[in-house]
Amino acid sequence: MATTEDKMALIVPCVAIRGSTGISITQGPPTYEPVSLFTKDDSKVCKTMAFSPMGRYFTWVNGSSVKVVLCETWQVVAEIHRCKVQSVKFSPQDTYLMTWEPFIVSANNSQGGPNLFFWNPENGELIKCFIHKKQIDWEPQWSIDEKICGLLVNNDVVLYEESNFDDAKAFNNKMNVGKIAKFSIAPGAAPYHIVCHMPGKSGPSFGRLFRYPKLPANQPVANKSFFQDDRVDFYWNNQGTSVLLLASTEVDNTGASYYGKQTLHYLDTKGETALVTLSKEGPIHAVQWSPKQTEFIVIYGLMPSKATIYNLQCEPVFEFGTKHRNAIYYNPHGNIVILTGFGNLRGEIELWDTVNRKLIATSDAPDSTLLEWSPDGEHYMTATTAPRLRMSNGFKIWHYTGTLLYERPWNKQEELWEVLWQKFPSDLFKEKPIKYKAVGGIAPSQPQASKQAYRPPSARGKTINFKLHDDVDDPKPSESIPSKNFLKVKKKREAKKAKKEQEAALSQTQSGNVTANGQTNSITKVSSPTTSANYDLTNDPEKNKKIKKINIKLEQISKLKEQQVMGKQLEINQLNKIKKEAELIKELEELIL
Repeated sequence: MATTEDKMALIVPCVAIRGSTGISITQGPPTYEPVSLFTKDDSKVCKTMAFSPMGRYFTWVNGSSVKVVLCETWQVVAEIHRCKVQSVKFSPQDTYLMTWEPFIVSANNSQGGPNLFFWNPENGELIKCFIHKKQIDWEPQWSIDEKICGLLVNNDVVLYEESNFDDAKAFNNKMNVGKIAKFSIAPGAAPYHIVCHMPGKSGPSFGRLFRYPKLPANQPVANKSFFQDDRVDFYWNNQGTSVLLLASTEVDNTGASYYGKQTLHYLDTKGETALVTLSKEGPIHAVQWSPKQTEFIVIYGLMPSKATIYNLQCEPVFEFGTKHRNAIYYNPHGNIVILTGFGNLRGEIELWDTVNRKLIATSDAPDSTLLEWSPDGEHYMTATTAPRLRMSNGFKIWHYTGTLLYERPWNKQEELWEVLWQKFPSDLFKEKPIKYKAVGGIAPSQPQASKQAYRPPSARGKTINFKLHDDVDDPKPSESIPSKNFLKVKKKREAKKAKKEQEAALSQTQSGNVTANGQTNSITKVSSPTTSANYDLTNDPEKNKKIKKINIKLEQISKLKEQQVMGKQLEINQLNKIKKEAELIKELEELIL
């Protein structure tokens, strides 16, 4: 009899392809053959497609209807005749298929009709319909077990329990917590948590985390205020215990940045909140939680950008160095992560072992517009798709050691729009040990672009003694450049500190020490090594640098303690910084000795 591992070995994730030639399905590695049981749809206007989260169904829209196939047989089990559907999505357990189409008002129907529909994917039966005018964030939110479903209606969240879509009953579960612009239900099991973004008009905006069913406005589990939030994106860890809020504004009113402004905030179900402090100025390009849930990566800063791993206390624990990157892709197991740069970047891919913090391999995928991991966690796919790029369309399949295994280019008359891996339950493919030796593969058909910097003819063959710093990559961990705001605050702090020392010295000089004969001795205050502005306390430049860093941290701690005494509520990362004071003083004493 075949064992479970043997059965897993027989499972080959397939690839769905959507383009100007229609919808087709092919097998993944190692065969890459078309799936014979699937009947290709030749429609030239296939608008969207999707696999269900548990991998039971595959659906697509071909301009005249929505078709659903059972992946076990690849045969059509339902066809929904709605020709205007633009977007589709399945519920977490594959129970419902949701479709959205544009909201239309006509002379015969001035109020418009429903445009958001819930269907049974097994037979195409209509379950419920709603009105949801905007396509942005149209998707209903579900708990992972589908016990609750939430929709945003007129800035209120309406919650349906146990798939009971009775509007009258759901009205009693409406979240009356203020004007809600966006919300998200945590992916974890009960007790369920819901995070909401409530934009402020003249004051700050709020991100608030609630525990279901305790939904009154005065009972949030965690509360975080912030500014500059034209849009907020939510990033949950897999267990639904921590969430990151990326607040973005399109325009920086101060004129300091062309890219607008972003801030990253942390909330968790224990009530802890924190601002994620970034050590380089510039936009936040990407945020991603590890599937192992204990850490997350942020890519941020002007190019070349920094990539940093943070722990649950929002403390940086590992730096990947500075490079031209703007995208993060964890494999399903979380033991490998891809860092890369697409769009206007050159598409160099780095594959890292997340457990050992070690680089596995690198590869080049220029002009890529899409990257997706296979559910087996060992292969990934890159693609060049239209309309972003209409030349050199096609997709490639790679091994995690950076080896190209398969390439399928499109001809100039055809366009590739989307490529998707088939989905499976998360526990089907087991995590395997990482191997650093590259597997056998093929050479890319397209010539690789030169990585050499362009030199004019007059400069060729000569030694060049300068670099364009904006184009320099530093893959090693490096010291971050202090921001302008940091330097400004530091200057004020040092001036205030010097003033206090001067006043204290003057006070001691005036009072003096009384001797036995009643006279006073004038005493001049001498700064201790820990408060002196001169950090050159040893003959070792490296030690002096470390001493300077420690003194800066001690100054920050001193100010935080002052704020704490004055009654200010500190965030979790600030409290953790105070706890390290004794350790820093001890380290400083050892360096000075």
